[in-house]
Amino acid sequence: MPSNADIAAVFEQMAALLEMKGEVVFKIRAYQRAARTIEHLPFSIEERVASGQPLKGIPGIGEAIEKKTIEFIQTGAVRALEELRGELPDGVLTLMNVPGIGPKTAMRVARELGVTTIEGLEKAILEGRMAALPRMGEKTAENILRHTRALSLRTKDKRTPIGVALPVAEEVIAALRDRCPGLRKLIPAGSLRRWRETVGDIDLMGAADEPQQAIDAFVVLPQVMEVIGHGPKKASAVVKPGIQVDLRIVEDESYGALIQYFTGSQQHNIRLRDRANRMGLSLNEYGITDIATGRVEEFADEEAFYARLGLQLMPPEVREGVWELELAEKRALPRLVELGDIRGDLHVHSDWSDGREPLETMVAAAAARGYQYVAITDHSAGRGIANGLAEERLRQQIDVLRDLSARHSIAVLTGSEVDIRADGTLDYSDEMLAALDVVVASVHSAMGQERERMTQRIIQAMRHPSVTVIGHLTCRLLEERDPIEVDVEAIFQAALETGAILEINASPERLDLKDIHVQRARELGVPLVISTDAHHSDQLAHMRFGVAVARRGWCEARHILNTLPRERFLALIKAPKPERVRLIKQGVA
Repeated sequence: MPSNADIAAVFEQMAALLEMKGEVVFKIRAYQRAARTIEHLPFSIEERVASGQPLKGIPGIGEAIEKKTIEFIQTGAVRALEELRGELPDGVLTLMNVPGIGPKTAMRVARELGVTTIEGLEKAILEGRMAALPRMGEKTAENILRHTRALSLRTKDKRTPIGVALPVAEEVIAALRDRCPGLRKLIPAGSLRRWRETVGDIDLMGAADEPQQAIDAFVVLPQVMEVIGHGPKKASAVVKPGIQVDLRIVEDESYGALIQYFTGSQQHNIRLRDRANRMGLSLNEYGITDIATGRVEEFADEEAFYARLGLQLMPPEVREGVWELELAEKRALPRLVELGDIRGDLHVHSDWSDGREPLETMVAAAAARGYQYVAITDHSAGRGIANGLAEERLRQQIDVLRDLSARHSIAVLTGSEVDIRADGTLDYSDEMLAALDVVVASVHSAMGQERERMTQRIIQAMRHPSVTVIGHLTCRLLEERDPIEVDVEAIFQAALETGAILEINASPERLDLKDIHVQRARELGVPLVISTDAHHSDQLAHMRFGVAVARRGWCEARHILNTLPRERFLALIKAPKPERVRLIKQGVA
């Protein structure tokens, strides 16, 4: 059965091929919009078709899109797409997997160089044929070569983004709990429990009175595609969509040692083992052994396990073998920020631009999460592909948002995600920007600029008196697009000087800033917010991913500005930038 992503990919390919052919823009945009809509729908298109319900009426899906969708579901192909492929060089779509190569460049490379593979592209660049193309040049060719090699490396060492792996783990856990009422404490371990941005496979650890029963239930779950190993207390299987899951089940009294051992990290466990050895003890997944007597102590929970070693319980996110043991020994670990500390979301889209739901729905969903404030930040006019708002439409939206704010207990802030143009200027007039409560300034184009130019471009935007937040600073997409070249340290210093706030973008495909950048920002005192970049009300739940990144960066609630209560937060962001800088430096935030 095709997934929504499979169907969306069909229309993305059609849009790309039509652009290569030079078709009219409105037809290309129609297929792009359909792809975005289908990919983010909260229900299965295939199931809706199977039930006989019409697709027409869903935003972005008209009669032509509906017919092609049904054709793909029923036959596994779309004749119009196959005809388009036949009109263009074989393999031309493959080139678009390389960041920096759009439809028109792919077509030029295919027709003028006869290249339709990644390997052929790399060869053409090394031979200088790519740079020799008109309007291409050596710098562009070098950037594409860098992306090509990164793409090849990822193919050889494929890891799964946490945004894909965690829902798979949660689905397996829920299915096992339904089948095994006696199963207890079943949670992810390994990289997933430490909230690493990508994982190799999924480790699940649980406790039960009858481990064999849980293991037997696991290997016959409908999610399981292939069983790799099956024993009395552990099993391994490949589950949909092709991720390996290793399950271990023990009795309650052994669970603490098991979950600690398999949570890791490796370096954390090495340091823990060295500490135990100095105490005359040895560690494994079964417990702690007294080396002199051979007596094994079992532990039902991690807190008791760490206490036996004279240590405070450490949050999984910081178990990386750096300095957590020293702080735990002194019982000086900070209370890291938690999801419940978040009071609002500062980066939310609606169907006025490329979001999926109306303003009212997004505001109501934010209020239902207990937030005290939410900023609607639809795209600026420069993002034509995202249906960006011209100034007249934005003024209309401001009126609607003010009306919504008057009718809700939550503070509804007017805002925009404004493009930082290639020259560092912003997409709206100064007058328009000054009328907004929140301005999230982001790079969406000209991502191949050299490091110094990109850095100055962003800093120029940070200095604008109306810019509140810099969105997804490095522009990366996990396992899909490399980060832009930018001097992060210079950006941090500019944030301290200008009062511009940096965003931890919680979208699981971005996680930008990444954990190591967050840690450095926290050390410097750079102001931070965690925002979801939600395009659907369900995506407001992605805040948990951003909070996890902040925790991996050792952030406490006081380091994250949108943990502030409503009045203090509004006073801070509405203060003139020099005053905001002073307040942040004084720690008032």
